[in-house]
Amino acid sequence: MTETAKSVPKWHASGDWFDTCKCDVPCPCSFAQPPTYGDCEGVLAWHVREGRYGDVPLGGLNVLMVASFVGNVWAEHSDAYGAVFLDERADDAQREALQMIFGGQAGSWPAEMISMFGAEMRGMDFAPIEVRVDEDLGGWKATVPGRVEASAMALTGPTTPEGARVQSTNLPGSETGPGQVATWGRSTVDRADDFGFHWSREGQSSKHITFDWSGPT
Repeated sequence: MTETAKSVPKWHASGDWFDTCKCDVPCPCSFAQPPTYGDCEGVLAWHVREGRYGDVPLGGLNVLMVASFVGNVWAEHSDAYGAVFLDERADDAQREALQMIFGGQAGSWPAEMISMFGAEMRGMDFAPIEVRVDEDLGGWKATVPGRVEASAMALTGPTTPEGARVQSTNLPGSETGPGQVATWGRSTVDRADDFGFHWSREGQSSKHITFDWSGPT
């Protein structure tokens, strides 16, 4: 048994993840390819629908990250930077649990992704995080008021049936891990102004992907 497994309780978290980024639609990063313009920057948001860290409930809490990198995030890349916002509504036990899971110390997929990404973290803050995901996946939005905003509408087109969603399974570069379903969108807002990250754009790639993690293994 690893040291992590000895010190971390059994936990589970599942819910919604989405991003808005600099890449054209569809973001090549999700196919384990280099980003459209050679580098990428964007907003990543998680909403925990169901979750528990030992006896600590996590359902309803949100996490948001801003990040940037150069190259293929799944292969050779450099200049990786990030900053994280954790839900200010969380009590002390929930805050510790969120930091353990999303900081990679509790194992499972977040630990793998963080190890691979290897970002220099510019900061972490507890803040009000508003996250909305339409039940029909027609759109999604995340906001840290005055600091970060990301929203998107589901991708559609001339041959997409009304109300249907453009989706992918078995993505080669699924940001939330294997076995999840991605729904493609196009950003309506992608803006960051904090921790040294500054951008504002719209009309670029976005996708919603479910996540379902268990640890500490």
